[in-house]
Amino acid sequence: MQDGSSVAYLRPETAQGIFINFKNVLGTSRLKLPFGIAQIGKAFRNEITPRNFIFRSREFEQMEIEYFIPPGDEEVWGPFHKKWLADAEEFLKSVGLNEELMGYDIHEGDGLAHYARACTDITFRFPFGVQELMGIAARGNFDLTSHTNGSGKTLDYFDEQTKEKFIPHVIEPSIGLDRLVLALICSAYAEDEINGEKRNYLSFHPSIAPVKVAVLPLVKNKEPLVKAARGLFDKLQRRWNVVWDQTGAIGRRYRRNDEIGVPFCVTVDFETIEDDGAVTVRDRDSTEQVRIPMDEVVPYLSKMIDGY
Repeated sequence: MQDGSSVAYLRPETAQGIFINFKNVLGTSRLKLPFGIAQIGKAFRNEITPRNFIFRSREFEQMEIEYFIPPGDEEVWGPFHKKWLADAEEFLKSVGLNEELMGYDIHEGDGLAHYARACTDITFRFPFGVQELMGIAARGNFDLTSHTNGSGKTLDYFDEQTKEKFIPHVIEPSIGLDRLVLALICSAYAEDEINGEKRNYLSFHPSIAPVKVAVLPLVKNKEPLVKAARGLFDKLQRRWNVVWDQTGAIGRRYRRNDEIGVPFCVTVDFETIEDDGAVTVRDRDSTEQVRIPMDEVVPYLSKMIDGY
């Protein structure tokens, strides 16, 4: 049986779920303005002719923040919008985007959405052209007001200092996760030459590299050596996504881990079990190697990967 009650609608953005739950979050968290609510999830668009790879698709992953601020003119929302734009750019650079490939597109006039006070896109120059990557919009109080009018439920905020009730305004940073991942891959691709041999690799920032560490026993047929390497692997695996690679020449293993963007390779060799109890840690980008005692490997990698 089919009738109007079976009709379902797919959301065009994640933002509206945040606005609908504004009162719930406000009531349970007791937050004071300014504060933000973040969400990641699927969004859907009615593209008649999907094309341009991931740039015109009917389904994609979206990340958004609705940052609620006091109402007012540009003197109020302007500094918030400017700060979010600077923070967004800093975030993108911190995870590995190539600053030289980033740009800005400021929406003005007819290019500005009817509800927006201002909107600036951070763009990225992909190999096939410049595309929007992230938008930072000052949306005013359009969304909360629309939901208030449509539902009859007031989505307001009470300021305990001024004893006033008002509907907050909002700054919205929004980014497509698919586009961000593609931009990270494009930024990470690199070529160089090591000892006369051309090398292709992905220079992912350690914080976003899918695999953080590769553990390499120098040989696979010496039980004490393999056992020591497996013990280190098990320890590292509790903290990060780690791969075990014991087949092939050590140089070949370095290269294949470089190709998938593994930032660090840890080699367990004969000296580890017969002499100093230390391992060799190799950096992917510089190919430099340092010798580190086994019990200092986790603190060393923690600082290099997580920053502490």
